[in-house]
Formats: sequence, C-alpha cells, structure tokens
Amino acid sequence: MKFLKIAVFFISLSTFAQGKVGAVDIEYILSKMPELTSVQTEMETYGKSLDVDLNKKIDEYKALLEEYKKDEATFSAEKKKEKQTALLALDNDIQKFQQNGAKLMEIRRQEALKPLYAKIGQALEKVAKQQGYTQVTRATQDIVYLDPAYDLTVPILLELGISVTTEEAEGN
Repeated sequence: MKFLKIAVFFISLSTFAQGKVGAVDIEYILSKMPELTSVQTEMETYGKSLDVDLNKKIDEYKALLEEYKKDEATFSAEKKKEKQTALLALDNDIQKFQQNGAKLMEIRRQEALKPLYAKIGQALEKVAKQQGYTQVTRATQDIVYLDPAYDLTVPILLELGISVTTEEAEGN
C-alpha cells in the first residue's frame, strides 16, 4: 500500500510539472523590426570611422617608409635602427588595430541590438503568459520539425506591432 501511495505521488507530481513548451525564431523577428535599419546605419557609420582611423595609420606608415627609403643612405647606424623600430612599431599598431576592429564592431553591434532584444524579450514574455506557455526555446537550425501551433514567432511580431503577411503567418 505504501508503494502505491509513493507511485501515485510521483505520477501526480510529474503530471503537475508538465507545461506547455513553445519556440521562437528571435533572429527572424529581429530582421523584421524597423529599428534594425537604424542599427545597420549606425554600424556602417562606425565601420567607416574605424576605416578612416586605419587609413590614417596606413598613410602614416607609408609616409614614414618613404622617408626611410629616401634618406636611408644618409642615416647613421643608430638613426637607421631608430627609424626601423618606429616602422616596426607602427606596423604592429596597424595589425593590432585591424584585429581589434572586428572585436570593436561586434561589441558595438551587441550594444546597439541590446534594446531590440529587450523589446523582443518583453513581447515574448507577454505572449507566452497570455497563451499559457511555461517554457519557450529558441528555434534554431537544429530543430528538424516544429508544430506551427507552438511557434510563437508570428504572435510576437504582432505584439510588437509588426505586420505579418499571410505566407509568414502560415509558414512561421
């Protein structure tokens, strides 16, 4: 009898713990947000400013190299070494700037997208609560099949005030 009580307890516990699970394609929602255009424009502007700074460094390097080549014969051994060290340091600076440029772009992109992700998160939470979902996963390429009834992408787009075509409503 005691075993039966324990079995019933675990069965009721597992039944009670079950919930409704949905999925959402956050990147698709992000791509449909009108605010993304301003983020892309901001990123292009920032990228161009990094390019301007890089080109200044490259021009400085070229000018220093030309000066070195032109006057190399007149330099003392000490002056020659000093100029070579300066050229090497500038070359290293250019390489570091190029490496860090990609990192800086990614950091800036994440900062610019943060408010959009927050907006999506708020809409997701509202839709999930309204529709009784206890868990929502991110739809990725790893998902082989997703029942459209459990896809929250379109309801979230609508919650954000983004119009959805009939094809999107049926396909997503």
